[in-house]
Amino acid sequence: MPDIFTKAKRSELMSRIRSRGNKGTELALAKFFRAQRITGWRRNQKVFGKPDFVFPQFKLAVFVDGCFWHGCPQHETKPKNNRAFWRRKFARNKERDRLVTRTLRSRGWRVLRIWEHELAVRNKVRLLKRIQQSL
Repeated sequence: MPDIFTKAKRSELMSRIRSRGNKGTELALAKFFRAQRITGWRRNQKVFGKPDFVFPQFKLAVFVDGCFWHGCPQHETKPKNNRAFWRRKFARNKERDRLVTRTLRSRGWRVLRIWEHELAVRNKVRLLKRIQQSL
């Protein structure tokens, strides 16, 4: 099924989608850090790849990856419309994630990637253990 919007209109609509401050991921993890009294993290730091959270003392970069946008193996969705576009988009996102992780590690950083679904209440204990192990 073709897109109902022109290319220019679709571009305008997509440009309004913000990549920061997502209540379902980044803000939920910040709330989790506070609830668990995990300290030492910073946001919006000038680190390659723009990590969502940085623990400068431990040289740890934390990314919260949305299941849809980053191709979660458990929850990957394949939109039915404009399949070629989405296939390329998800492939580029995954490749960029790999590049960022490799680059940060080569610069002496440790990288922790957290899937959006790991923020669910039923996964909190496991998530806390992962974070504590990284720190």
